[in-house]
Amino acid sequence: MDYSNKRVLVVGMARSGIAAANLLYKLNTKEIILNDRRHREAFNGKLDELFRLGMTDRLGMEPDELIHDVDLVVFSSGVPFWKEWILNARSKGIPCVNELELAYWVTTADFVAITGTNGKTTTTTLTAEIFKAWGKVSHPVGNIGDPACTYAYEMKKGDIAVAEVAPFQMVSTIDFHPRVSAILNITEDHLDWFKTMDNYIDGKCLVFQNQTEDDYCVLNYDNEITATLGDRPKAKVMFFSIKHELTEGAYVKDGNIILSTHGNTRVLMKAEDVRIPGNHNLENALAAALVTSLMGTDDATIAHTLKTFSGVEHRIETVATVNGVTYINDSKGTNPDATIMAIRAMKAPTVLILGGYDKHGDFTPMFREFTENIRHIVVLGETKRQIVDTAKAMGFTAITEVDTFEEAVSTCAQLAEEGMNVLLSPACASWDMFSDFEQRGRRFKELVMELK
Repeated sequence: MDYSNKRVLVVGMARSGIAAANLLYKLNTKEIILNDRRHREAFNGKLDELFRLGMTDRLGMEPDELIHDVDLVVFSSGVPFWKEWILNARSKGIPCVNELELAYWVTTADFVAITGTNGKTTTTTLTAEIFKAWGKVSHPVGNIGDPACTYAYEMKKGDIAVAEVAPFQMVSTIDFHPRVSAILNITEDHLDWFKTMDNYIDGKCLVFQNQTEDDYCVLNYDNEITATLGDRPKAKVMFFSIKHELTEGAYVKDGNIILSTHGNTRVLMKAEDVRIPGNHNLENALAAALVTSLMGTDDATIAHTLKTFSGVEHRIETVATVNGVTYINDSKGTNPDATIMAIRAMKAPTVLILGGYDKHGDFTPMFREFTENIRHIVVLGETKRQIVDTAKAMGFTAITEVDTFEEAVSTCAQLAEEGMNVLLSPACASWDMFSDFEQRGRRFKELVMELK
């Protein structure tokens, strides 16, 4: 597409909007119109450089007022795709896409796309690290941090963008076509957006909607939902499993990770040598190994990276030990299933911080998974009442309710004894108190350091 004669409206000026605007500038776009419901003062100078480059300020306005004479709309994945102004724009024949689609249009690099309810960030990061160790230019992009537009202009044919994607993004793509897609697992989440599990599952399956027989789709054989999706993609389906021996894919047998790809079945490494802890991370490692193998990465590079990769920030991340108590940041635990994974990884008595934004999830399965190591819960946020009521209904009564995040950490410091853990794994999103899970995790780490 020639952008030199295009007027493009960018809606939502957080990280993805800024990245999209910068990419459009590199493409010599005729006019770039920046829009957000917030006014310029709210950005504390973050947009000043874009305006110095000549972009048009339409902050504080409604997008519906701006769509009449534009050629393209790029909007943040945080903007609901059913907004009336988006439907109006599409009815006028104006393409409305997110920054991932824009990046895909621009770059000649290959894409790998990873989705799922849990494990996305770890698997996306690990996959990109394997590609880098293989000698490729590779970036983890999407929900993981850097928007895809950040690197799209510079990435070339043979480079690999590893995108962590969500249904919110995929519904706003048109041509996005990964060479390998992966759905790590599907459990209940985001019903505040999708209303039903069927809608949520269909949203996850959009990751392979444009794939062909020449591509691959990687699915989890151990997850009861993804195990049933094998007949839906046009791409060749490959499964991974830590419980079952497979004819193709990646699996664990006799304590070894087995790769069976391209007609070749072989031992990759011992499963116990995967550095990141827990069965959930073993699943993530199998997925990353399978994805990278299907892209041609050699076994030695894959095995070495699995042995050395130490994990990602905000996912069962040890922060510090203070007065004999170990503080663990799992702010990425934004749904009950993710918190279950963190609970299973605890090897010592633990005080658990729960609560946050209400995504209409069910906490009952989480309390069923409580082990004897969970000694006390400290609860806050929008979901406080629901969590407390569920805990009591499940017979768990060691509960302290607090009003602020700071109070939660200080209360845990009083409750935890030497040799115990304090685990932040809220089982909820952060939006009632923080801008995202990263801000919540950083604040937790700040408060822990203040305890020293």
